Amino acid sequence: MSQGLSLLFVVDPLPTLKAYKDSTVAMMRAAAVRGHDIWTCTTADMRWREGRVTERAQRLQLLPAGDKAAPWFVELDAGARALAGFDAVLMRKDPPFDTEFLYATHLLSAAQRDGAAVFNDPRALRDHNEKFAITEFADFTVPTLVTREIEALREFHRDLGEVVVKPLDGMGGIGIFVLQQHEPNLNAILETVTHNGARTVMAQRYIPEIRNGDKRVLLIGGAPVPFALARIPKPGETRGNLAAGGIARAQPLTDSDRAIAEGIGSTLAARGLLLVGLDVIGDYLTEINVTSPTCFVEIEQQAGFDVAGMFVDALEKAVSR
Repeated sequence: MSQGLSLLFVVDPLPTLKAYKDSTVAMMRAAAVRGHDIWTCTTADMRWREGRVTERAQRLQLLPAGDKAAPWFVELDAGARALAGFDAVLMRKDPPFDTEFLYATHLLSAAQRDGAAVFNDPRALRDHNEKFAITEFADFTVPTLVTREIEALREFHRDLGEVVVKPLDGMGGIGIFVLQQHEPNLNAILETVTHNGARTVMAQRYIPEIRNGDKRVLLIGGAPVPFALARIPKPGETRGNLAAGGIARAQPLTDSDRAIAEGIGSTLAARGLLLVGLDVIGDYLTEINVTSPTCFVEIEQQAGFDVAGMFVDALEKAVSR
């Protein structure tokens, strides 16, 4: 684009970001290189009054990448601005999707009504629970049950033998259990994960290919990044999440990865989901991540593909429509 854009990133507090591997920082760097202005705020900085959503934002100068402890930005001017005054607002607040995250999406929807261009679309963030969203695309998934009824979970386990159960609001592998075919702790696990039948969970047939990695397949503007990041469980683990100690390995998409991505990418993009992270184990879709998908840096470092550049290309195209 010939003229720089004014971009607002809604993020966690800047000191908490690990710039050396953070996908949002990679986006900022790629956008700044093209002459776009980088502004940031937190969800706590947003407010609605008299029909407008404003925030206390600060403009950043991005510093060259250094070691892990090196400063990565300098704060420039700051002040209160309407979200509709930016060319694009990027919601990059990390999970959990709690009530405050929900309220933030309502504020962003109000900003949209005032003319703000928000990515990912706040309504789509609300509509796509990262676990439950796969149920719309059942052709790409393993047998799945969503319930809080313990007896229904027991029956599902009896029918399939080895299953995985997880909370619908979990992240980073927290709260995931693998139930063996002859699980001696079955009742205790189901009571724990459902809070004695008070919390809805998802159960899925266990996919043995997890040993080869839980693959993150990125969709940008509906198109797949040509490399996935396989998160391979450490010895003795069944979870590939990096937060659970998984080892990251970039690899080209398989034919089935690409079939899944192309099968659902245009549908999700049409709903305002500019960036999506699909979780794929073996040949099966297990999650659709929309809140703050990551893995940009690991893929670029290992495969040499400029994921952040592809994202900024898609953002510029979306803003120019």
